[in-house]
Amino acid sequence: MKKYSEELEVSAMRISLTDFLKSYNKTLPEGFPKASSALLKQFKNSHPLFFKHGDLWSLDEHRKKIIDWLPPRDQAF
Repeated sequence: MKKYSEELEVSAMRISLTDFLKSYNKTLPEGFPKASSALLKQFKNSHPLFFKHGDLWSLDEHRKKIIDWLPPRDQAF
């Protein structure tokens, strides 16, 4: 139970784009397209309302949105 609460705490942390990218790609299920800095910046520019805390990212807030948004775009980069 403690491990689960620690995982939730990490998911809720607000982190830099670089840290988000590392964590996102590390925990992504096999077969899903990987993210890049360029794609994450494009996502942020396309969805500014998702970033109420400036340049900070959160796995809890942004991971699912990136997974849904990314597949048609990963081929362009």
